[in-house]
Amino acid sequence: MDNRAALVKRIHALDFALLELNLFLDTHPDCEEALYKRREYQAERMALIEAYESQYGPYVVTAKQVQGEHWSWVDGPWPWEYGREC
Repeated sequence: MDNRAALVKRIHALDFALLELNLFLDTHPDCEEALYKRREYQAERMALIEAYESQYGPYVVTAKQVQGEHWSWVDGPWPWEYGREC
């Protein structure tokens, strides 16, 4: 598995864990351990997304990438421009 796929896989795992923690916290809002884990996972997720974006461009297209009539996400390399086979 290449680094890009490994980053996406780890981000997806954290997305799942965060969703589950949110559901748990709906019924256990005072659980300090769950709140701590949620903050920990959220920070790790943000760090992984920053690492992904520094290497491969936007993780998701967001409104902040739209400047007037220009979509900044198209400025980076396209997947086939990385010089490796799919």
